[in-house]
Amino acid sequence: MTDYVQLAQEIKELGKQAGFADIRISDVDLSHVVERYQAWIAAGFHGDMTYMESHGSKRYRPDELVPGTVRVITARMDYLPSDTTKDWRDVEKTRAADQAVISIYARGRDYHKVLRQRLQQLADAIALKLGDFGYRVFTDSAPVMEVALAEQAGLGWRGKHTLLLTREAGSLFFLGEILVDIPLPVDPPTSNHCGQCQSCITVCPTQAIVAPYQLDARRCISYLTIELHGAIPLEFRSLIGNRVYGCDDCQLYCPWNKFAQPATLNDFDVRHGLDQRTMLELFAWSEADFLRRMEGSPIRRIGYERWLRNLAVGLGNAASEFKGRADIVKALQARLDDSSEMVREHITWALAQHLD
Repeated sequence: MTDYVQLAQEIKELGKQAGFADIRISDVDLSHVVERYQAWIAAGFHGDMTYMESHGSKRYRPDELVPGTVRVITARMDYLPSDTTKDWRDVEKTRAADQAVISIYARGRDYHKVLRQRLQQLADAIALKLGDFGYRVFTDSAPVMEVALAEQAGLGWRGKHTLLLTREAGSLFFLGEILVDIPLPVDPPTSNHCGQCQSCITVCPTQAIVAPYQLDARRCISYLTIELHGAIPLEFRSLIGNRVYGCDDCQLYCPWNKFAQPATLNDFDVRHGLDQRTMLELFAWSEADFLRRMEGSPIRRIGYERWLRNLAVGLGNAASEFKGRADIVKALQARLDDSSEMVREHITWALAQHLD
């Protein structure tokens, strides 16, 4: 007979060998989050992310998503670049107004590929010990409630910004799952350690965290610069500043992220100088430049049109410190005949910030 307690411990060790910082195990009962999730969808807080509601109960019933599932192996992988200095939060908070701010997680290799490969490596290692078993690996690629499962498994607690937090590593990590048909012992949840802190709520530029543990994605800069396919609403453009792909503010100001850990894999090291680029440099890229340089990057999935849209907004907001700066105005004017109506609209808005 299989010793599942021993197997669970071996899986955790194998997970660390595969590059994960921590591995925990959850059951599949997420009934306690269903009402909150359905209320979130009913409020329209998911915006244009229609996939959030398109899978019905499969999202909170893993055993319906993958029949036969009885446990979820949930994993976290740190992504702070390996050469990050101790003052990294101060560096991120003081970016110049003409510098392109790209969310830290997106400066290296596409995490989907990295985690999927490592999760498969872990599943293969389990099979060598156990023999054939039923499983599927996921990483932000299917209707899986990752944070809820990770919280239930004791990997951390849900912070007021809705991201998972740990005492050991803050929140700068990715999550991935293996849904399995093995009756492993489950890990207990941990306690919440946000206390009275409201830093993430207070600092959010667009006030997207409408209440503790409740995010209106339609206001979130990550949503506006990544998920939103159309024009960025006028009311949010000036609030986006120079954030051209994602936003880390709620994490930068979270006290727990002083414990954020550098990645053990070099996949998340910065590529193409994306931690130092100016918006003008990136705005000058042709579509061929963008596709070539962003190959293997999560940024590539937004496409060139939204890339230019975001940069145009950022260059418009650079007027806060560099109003009317000749090189910025010239670069914007040079793209006024862009084939995309949406890009032209945002360029026109940006020029108005500098010339009005």
